[in-house]
Amino acid sequence: MAHFGVLFLDELPEFNKSTLAVLRGPLEDRMVTISRVNASLSYPCNFMFVASMNPCPCGFYGSKEKECSCTPQAISRYMRKISGPLLDRIDIQIEVTPVKYQKLEGQNLSESSEEIKKRVDKARKIQQIRYRDHGIYSNSELTPTLIEQYCKLDSKCKMLLQNAFEKLGLSARAHARILKVARTIADLDAKEEIQTKHLAEAIGYRSLDRKYWKS
Repeated sequence: MAHFGVLFLDELPEFNKSTLAVLRGPLEDRMVTISRVNASLSYPCNFMFVASMNPCPCGFYGSKEKECSCTPQAISRYMRKISGPLLDRIDIQIEVTPVKYQKLEGQNLSESSEEIKKRVDKARKIQQIRYRDHGIYSNSELTPTLIEQYCKLDSKCKMLLQNAFEKLGLSARAHARILKVARTIADLDAKEEIQTKHLAEAIGYRSLDRKYWKS
């Protein structure tokens, strides 16, 4: 039902662990297979996966505003519900901290949703034109061959990515996803080439699992 749409799972650790494990295949292959006694059917499922969760059962682990009431064992059990292979398939991992009242009342104006939409529409148009001869529509659909063609890095970017891999212990799958996200950030910035600031931002979106899911 989420094909060409968004699959949003709120409170991710509350889902059955075996159900979450089944998601790994569709996220990687964009196909879902349903097997029964008499038949096995496969359906396309090219969807955007979005999930949210707290850092612990009480929701305050790591908070600077309120003390966490969970035991280390409870936090560990909660985190273990989300497997490393599933995390590895999530392109962007963001930690959102509570917004203080002073910030809500502040006069600093941020970019409006309308302005953001214009940049996103422009970036999508760039991608549609770029990939018109490849039968795809966005950076998320890039194959390894197309990544090599459209996500080229200069020497500074290559060094930055190498240092990140050595420090964070990232996987080969993370390598491709970082490049796709960096390509998208560059498109949003209306830049033809991926720059170090684009790559650094994309790498930053892959570090959350190292904070809460340490091996």
